Formats: sequence, C-alpha cells, structure tokens
Amino acid sequence: MSDASSQSPPDVDDGTGGPRPPGVKDRRPLIVFTWLWVGTPLAYGLYELVRKATQLFTD
Repeated sequence: MSDASSQSPPDVDDGTGGPRPPGVKDRRPLIVFTWLWVGTPLAYGLYELVRKATQLFTD
C-alpha cells in the first residue's frame, strides 16, 4: 500500500526546476531585466558617491 498523498502531481512547481503548470511563462528574463533596472542606477550612484568622497578628502 503506497501513500499517494505524499507525492505532488507532476504539473506542480515545487521549486526543484520541474515542469510548470500550463500557461505559466518563464519569468527569468523579467527577473534579469529587473535586476539590471535597479542595479545599474545603484552601481552608478555608488560610483559617484565614492568619487565625490575621495574628492572631498583629497582636495
């Protein structure tokens, strides 16, 4: 006798990279775009902050 309740159906995404339910698109491109959208201005702002701080203490 096997316990079928402990097994998940094959179309459920359990976070292991298995198959996704029908109609669910891959969101990785959106996640990459979002990281770039946020990370690029953040990196530029940190660069400018360091540049201005070094100017403040060297001049």
